[in-house]
Amino acid sequence: MNARRRFWGAIGLGLALALGCGGDEVAEGDTAPPVVMVGVTLTDLAERIEATGELRAQEQASIASELAAQVTEILVDEGEPVEEGQVVLELDPERRELERADARARLAEARASLEERRRDHSRVRSLHAQNIASQAQLDQAATELSLARSRHEAAEAQAGVAERVVRDATVRAPFAGLVARRHVSRGEYVQVGQPLFDLVALDPIEAEFHVAERDSARVAQGQEVALSVAPYPKESFAGAVTMIAPTIDPKTRTLRVKAQVDNADGRLRPGLFARVDLGVAQREDVLMVPEEAVLQRADGQVVFRAAPERRVQRVVVTTGAHRDGLVEIASGLAPGDAVVTRGQASLVDGVLVSPRNPDGTPIRTELSAADTKAVMP
Repeated sequence: MNARRRFWGAIGLGLALALGCGGDEVAEGDTAPPVVMVGVTLTDLAERIEATGELRAQEQASIASELAAQVTEILVDEGEPVEEGQVVLELDPERRELERADARARLAEARASLEERRRDHSRVRSLHAQNIASQAQLDQAATELSLARSRHEAAEAQAGVAERVVRDATVRAPFAGLVARRHVSRGEYVQVGQPLFDLVALDPIEAEFHVAERDSARVAQGQEVALSVAPYPKESFAGAVTMIAPTIDPKTRTLRVKAQVDNADGRLRPGLFARVDLGVAQREDVLMVPEEAVLQRADGQVVFRAAPERRVQRVVVTTGAHRDGLVEIASGLAPGDAVVTRGQASLVDGVLVSPRNPDGTPIRTELSAADTKAVMP
């Protein structure tokens, strides 16, 4: 890679000094196992931020019945598009109209009764002022007026409920979309809360995905993304970031993100697995080692690092990006370290080793930086 800055010379010399070899080569008959060691690499890494996720409907709802009634008309079927406010189903509206007419009649009766009681109360009060009507008669008129007011208020409430029932008998789509599923048939008697149909909006559609913790600072509102899905492997769908979660998931160490994608043709469907490309991130001085240096063990990923006295130290590391046979070391190593790339399968922490260059020659202490650069890859 043109951007890579290798420090093999200085690292190779430091490796020899750290190992503390007593001569030019390992003594013949030395039982220490031979291992190949190389220094770490610092590089400028142009890395694509990629993630995987799932397509989700931006609006999706299960519309339920708000009253107990018979389904008398179904005006749309599964898969059909609907507009916001469009009538999709009716629950015996004729009966609800009759109930509303009855409630209105009762309200009119209560209103007339209230007016009559007001007139009676006014007349009795006038007669009481002239000492013609007794106090008991006035109190009786006041009580009847109060009861008439209560009956009128109850009738108004019943009329309001009847009006609401008439509206609920005509089920409308709360938003524009497609009928994903119909749960009832005409003639069926439904109860309050029983699902009638599922409605889903597909344009636009959302992609929900997660990015690694290290890339969380590189995601921004409005950032353009490119999506690919299995049904259209040769196509890319453009979108933009619309939501970034305020917190990192402590279990997965990832950030939840949503992007909105135009879907006027309806080809993208909720539930599809999506690969999301958020563009290129440029990172400087990334610590990398050959992939073969990293071993997978029960306690995680480990490498064997060069230690004094021709020994090695077992180190648990955290890895990141992979590029051209190298793997990023996010934690566990530092610039100037060297690691074992061959012969480490049976090593244990602190074991004595015979360090070798990649070409098999023993590592020598007297090499200059320029000489070491020639023998280290």
